[in-house]
Amino acid sequence: MEQSAPVLRIDGLRVDFRMRGRTNRAVDGVSFALNKGEILCIVGESGSGKSVTALSIMGLLNVPPAEIVSGEILYKGMDLLKCGEKEMRQIRGGQIAMIFQEPMTSLNPLYPVGKQIAEAIRLHKHVNAKEAQTLAVELLKKVGIPSPERRIHDYPHQMSGGMLQRVMIAMALSCGGQVLIADEPTTALDVTIQAQILDLIAGLKEESMSILLITHDLGVVAEMADNVIVMYMGQIMEKARVDELFDSPAHPYTEGLLKSIPRLGQNEERLHVIPGSISDDAPEKGCRFYPRCEYATEKCAVSVPPLFRLAKGRLSRCWLRENEGVAEDEQ
Repeated sequence: MEQSAPVLRIDGLRVDFRMRGRTNRAVDGVSFALNKGEILCIVGESGSGKSVTALSIMGLLNVPPAEIVSGEILYKGMDLLKCGEKEMRQIRGGQIAMIFQEPMTSLNPLYPVGKQIAEAIRLHKHVNAKEAQTLAVELLKKVGIPSPERRIHDYPHQMSGGMLQRVMIAMALSCGGQVLIADEPTTALDVTIQAQILDLIAGLKEESMSILLITHDLGVVAEMADNVIVMYMGQIMEKARVDELFDSPAHPYTEGLLKSIPRLGQNEERLHVIPGSISDDAPEKGCRFYPRCEYATEKCAVSVPPLFRLAKGRLSRCWLRENEGVAEDEQ
């Protein structure tokens, strides 16, 4: 059966930040597709370019210092980078919604949460204030907030972090959008509430919503993802189905991340640590990961590896895979 076109497609995205006479490329040639009803996880250390990619999709980068140098962001075939701000306001929230790591910073502390959800509804739907409030109550009930008729009158400071994240999910659902971008949505929550929020997000997939989930938590990836993208210093290092990635990582960076996960029954005194850290400056030549890679060769230090397409459509940006696949055309 022929697969339908992706809901969201990013091709050759490059984003620079220019500050104090310096230019830092935060996203460098990133390409991927998000299909209907799919959960695609982007994983990597802080500074990998995950959040910048998400903010680029939403048109929320501060320009300047940020600048989208090249690429396309296609939503149902429409290039969002060519949309004006008025058009993006209709898409943002109406078609593509985003929830953030810290919901308190995304909600206005001066207004009740019900009013904020209702305003989002009225911005994108032709309903009056009373109808919008009724819909807000229904949405709070859907995301598991008890006594929603009463809680719509609460201000953000009167709700816990888990409740506020539910409010943000309700707001994301308020206009019937088809894509949800979740940027570290459970990091600030305790384990029990985290599980509840992830169950909520997984339920949206069952309603055919497409979800781009950004995280550094490989436990969340294992539980939630259909497919996984591993990013490092603005580039995709690996892309694979979640089971394949955990069974046999195809890039040394992915392998290092997986080795760092504590496991029941491990007797080792210390967890595995990838040596070094992400730098603000990419190596002048060669693979970006080679200064930290235990398998690095002389070739890694001087030649930039392309993404190699391996069996089953997997991608790996590593010279170790040169004889296993075909190099993708670089954007």
